[in-house]
Amino acid sequence: MALWPKLDDAQASPQARAVFDDIRASRNTDYVNDIWRVLANDPALLERTWQQVKTVMRPGALDALTKELIYVAISMTNDCEYCVTTHTGAARAKGMTEEQFGELLAVVGLANQLNALVAGTRVEVDQRYRG
Repeated sequence: MALWPKLDDAQASPQARAVFDDIRASRNTDYVNDIWRVLANDPALLERTWQQVKTVMRPGALDALTKELIYVAISMTNDCEYCVTTHTGAARAKGMTEEQFGELLAVVGLANQLNALVAGTRVEVDQRYRG
């Protein structure tokens, strides 16, 4: 259960509705995800977060699919069901195959396992990898 209510367009402030309109235009859809509708309770937070998403997730040195795969991996590790689900869908829409998803799961599992082993054993970083 969300700690803030989801606001529909009629309940949202003019500033929040402007962000909703930008989301629709940017994504070429009529749908506004529930996270944006919850964040609309604080229009400044909504606008700031949406601008950051647009800036960071646009293609650059990393293509859009790679960014989505990274987002999914971090979301799995942080146990964010909402983000795992929505960004897996976005990755699929950007061309992620089932084989790629399987490899992503393997890498996430391996990284989490080895991170725990290294953290637990307090192994120092090898000199050759420092600066």
